[in-house]
Amino acid sequence: MANAPHDQRPIELVWLKRDLRLRDHAPLAEAARHGPVLCVYVYEPELMTHPTTHASHLAFINASLIELDGLLRERGGGLITRTGNLPEVFDQLHAERPIARLWSHEETGLGITYERDKRVKRWAREQGIAWIELPNHGVFRPLTDRDGWSARWRRRMAEPVRAAPEQIQGVRDVPSAGIPSPADLGVAGEVRPEAVAAGISTGHSVLADFLAQRSRSYQGDISSPVTAWSGSSRLSPHLAWGNVSIREVYQATAARIAQLKAMPDREAKDWAKSLGSFAKRLHWHCHFIQKLEDQPDIEYRNLSRACDGLRDERADEALLDAWRFGQTGYPMVDACMRALAAGGWINFRMRAMLMSFASYHLWQHWREPALHLARLFLDFEPGIHFSQVQMQSGTTGINAVRIYSPVKQVRDHDPQGAFIRRWCPELELVPADYLPRPETMPVHIQHAAGCVIGRDYPAPIVDNGKAWFRARQRMGALRARAESRSEARSIQRRHGSRKRPERFPTAR
Repeated sequence: MANAPHDQRPIELVWLKRDLRLRDHAPLAEAARHGPVLCVYVYEPELMTHPTTHASHLAFINASLIELDGLLRERGGGLITRTGNLPEVFDQLHAERPIARLWSHEETGLGITYERDKRVKRWAREQGIAWIELPNHGVFRPLTDRDGWSARWRRRMAEPVRAAPEQIQGVRDVPSAGIPSPADLGVAGEVRPEAVAAGISTGHSVLADFLAQRSRSYQGDISSPVTAWSGSSRLSPHLAWGNVSIREVYQATAARIAQLKAMPDREAKDWAKSLGSFAKRLHWHCHFIQKLEDQPDIEYRNLSRACDGLRDERADEALLDAWRFGQTGYPMVDACMRALAAGGWINFRMRAMLMSFASYHLWQHWREPALHLARLFLDFEPGIHFSQVQMQSGTTGINAVRIYSPVKQVRDHDPQGAFIRRWCPELELVPADYLPRPETMPVHIQHAAGCVIGRDYPAPIVDNGKAWFRARQRMGALRARAESRSEARSIQRRHGSRKRPERFPTAR
């Protein structure tokens, strides 16, 4: 029932961030137990104009908010939006309607959100308002030691999923700013035409479809951009923006594995094994976010300081523009970048190859490529992103140096060119044998295929073999230094994995 306009009872303010859902939303569930609930999403100017933010991100957020508002209203609640800096927006809301408690999930995000949280904490303390932050992922705050992390993670994932509140005592007399467009907020870019649909119901449908059908050959499908399009879970945007929780996905996966293992046929058991591979990636999801939680400056600085000076921090814009716009002369690199520009998603191996190419073949510092990929990835998650970018660039000090050959990736994962021909139509008639290296086509074949190198498709911007060898030499010399090895031991103690998950607990 709507509150009267003069109602001035203190409210429970639920601050929505990357948790745009109803189920397994502990702050919402707890707030609903205490009194009138107001959910708010704040469009923060410094976040909207940050170099990692793109219009496609805002479109996903807005669609999720619209659906969430409808679901909250069905239960007596609802949400409002505001645009402005924090804690100033909270201060204004507090003047409009006294806030009893501020509820939110913990956030492991960008440096600007970390600093903003410090400001909000000071404001809440000064106002005498309790700010209750509850865990959102399998990330632990504070974490003084990585020992036992995997066991703690499994215990958290096995905790009961919080049900959505059946009834919410809503607040109706606080106005909303509505749903702004990217132009309203100065958000860069255009919405990606092939981006996946957002929302809670879509996220759960994608999960159900994956577990029931598409996960059958997950292990074999995820490496190729051809098969990964349908064989991967495709849940990453819904996890990044919180349409579903990692715990929900974990427990649903555990239940499906148990169901498959109980079946007598060999195919079901192979299917269960394939899903077990997916389950490990849920573990790694939080493992990488934990790194940023424990060391926020990996957004800006090399994790291994022995790598400082390894690459010039000044970007070679000509090389990076060729990479950004899919004009490198390497078909797999170019097809992946163009696919990302259209839909904001590509499979993990191809992401690793793209970052490897920028860091090793082009020998560029990871920072600018990382920002560009953040804008491209619809599922941009800061903790995973910056940890992975540094890992693929060789600056963690503890991970193996993997220099992906873009030529070999064609032969291994798109030998007939189905993916490449879709995203690089100028290569449509190029014979499959020449797709790994179109520049090796004899001139008469180039003309027959309507693809003259240097005219219709660029020549390679670097030599694959020479770039690979040069990068391998540089990284080998760096890793051989005594100070590099000493620092690697320290990094391993702080961030390294201790133990892989062995099995699932019983799903609840």
